[in-house]
Amino acid sequence: MDLIFVIILGGLWGSFANVCIYRLPINKGVVSGRSFCPNCKELITWKDNIPIISFLFLNGKCRKCKKKISSQYLIIELITIFYFLVIYYLFGISIATLLFLILGLSFIIIFFIDLKHYIIPNVLTFSLMIIGFIKSFDPNLNPIFPNFINSLIGGIFGYLIIWSIIYFYKQVRNKEGMGLGDAKLLSAIGFWFGWISIPFVIFLSSIIALLFVIPSLMKKSKKLSSQIPFGPYIIIGTLIYLIFKSNIQSIIFY
Repeated sequence: MDLIFVIILGGLWGSFANVCIYRLPINKGVVSGRSFCPNCKELITWKDNIPIISFLFLNGKCRKCKKKISSQYLIIELITIFYFLVIYYLFGISIATLLFLILGLSFIIIFFIDLKHYIIPNVLTFSLMIIGFIKSFDPNLNPIFPNFINSLIGGIFGYLIIWSIIYFYKQVRNKEGMGLGDAKLLSAIGFWFGWISIPFVIFLSSIIALLFVIPSLMKKSKKLSSQIPFGPYIIIGTLIYLIFKSNIQSIIFY
């Protein structure tokens, strides 16, 4: 029964993530009105808004206009369900589970918004900063979370390192190289996991970004000056760091 509940919860929050991904970039309130078809603007009834099931039942199309609905909606709901199941398996019913669900849901929303619109909404990064710092005052939390001093240093360090890159790049090239949204996201990660996480996340995200961009550079579909969304790479780098945290730190500090 617990697994069924987690699956349903993941599907519902995945559906909410889809609403945020669509509405936040256009400055539309995420709770202002019911969902509607982007094509015909028809309001979506509850029976057509059941996570995963409605998409499959309607064959990925709007009931009224028959316009194909992006498979991104289904993918995000599946990712969210999978993530919720993994976190529940690892941490059970605990405060750590609640925190990681908040973090993961925010990451999913940021990932897809930045991927498409090249922006990271302040409402998400500022919320993560606040939650990340406040939780650090609880001494009974899972050891993966730092104390408040480590958290504060991490938040400041995360922001300043990206800000420094932006500043020096602008001095040399006389144009913006990265956005402050990336600085705020890395700051949030610093607040959540301490200053020690920042060098690893920066290194991992840079390597991953490079691996993804190199083929485009070779095909000349992108230039070195082309804009790329760095937020998704920061998120991937953070997840890799968390998965292999103990291994990475044992190697470095051996």
